[in-house]
Amino acid sequence: MTLHSVDGGHANAAQANTAQINAAQAGERADPRAPQMPWLSIYLTVKDADASLDFYSRAFGFAPGMVVRDEQGAPQHVEMQYRGETPVMFSPEGAQGCAAQSPATLGVTMPVTFYLYHDDVDALCAQARAAGARVEAEPQDMFWGDRMAALVCPNGYRWSFATHTGQTDGPLPGAA
Repeated sequence: MTLHSVDGGHANAAQANTAQINAAQAGERADPRAPQMPWLSIYLTVKDADASLDFYSRAFGFAPGMVVRDEQGAPQHVEMQYRGETPVMFSPEGAQGCAAQSPATLGVTMPVTFYLYHDDVDALCAQARAAGARVEAEPQDMFWGDRMAALVCPNGYRWSFATHTGQTDGPLPGAA
């Protein structure tokens, strides 16, 4: 396996490691997370890692981070960044002998939706559609104050992107 950082993550990792060492020397508890990692990150199994790298970049604006490739150059582990964090990682079906498959391969509807905020959900929806996403719900104003669109990627994962507008629309459904 070879490790490749597309975005210069090694410099960022070195800065974060220096900060952790300084915190430890000052008697403070160091952050237990790896550099650029949020507290929660999703790990997907995808049909094709190269195609997924391309799709998630073009459709959602995610930037490639660390990519671990096998001896033939095929991605075996991929980290994608969004707004300076790594909210999503993935590996292809069969990587390192894992039997997991994507929802598209299994022919199932994902019971989980990933929800991310974006500056312009309408523009992102159009961009994702052009890149090959299936739009489940066009951008619309939601009662909780977000403008949201629901999309399905070629791997069968469900994604909702939203822009917070602050405009709430009455009581919650079913509330008296």
